[in-house]
Amino acid sequence: MIEYEFWNLAIPRTQSRNAVCRMLTQAAEYQGWELDRLRKDPSGHRSVRLRRKIIRMRPTF
Repeated sequence: MIEYEFWNLAIPRTQSRNAVCRMLTQAAEYQGWELDRLRKDPSGHRSVRLRRKIIRMRPTF
């Protein structure tokens, strides 16, 4: 079974789409996060949920 860790972000409406895209791209490229959910409410605030796999090391004997 695959396990994930999640990172929830609240992005204010004052940030541009390009700035948010750049931030999410850097998180994906350098830290291994992938986009799980992105919601934009009517007031313009964005809720972002990122996820990445948890890799567990098993002892080898």
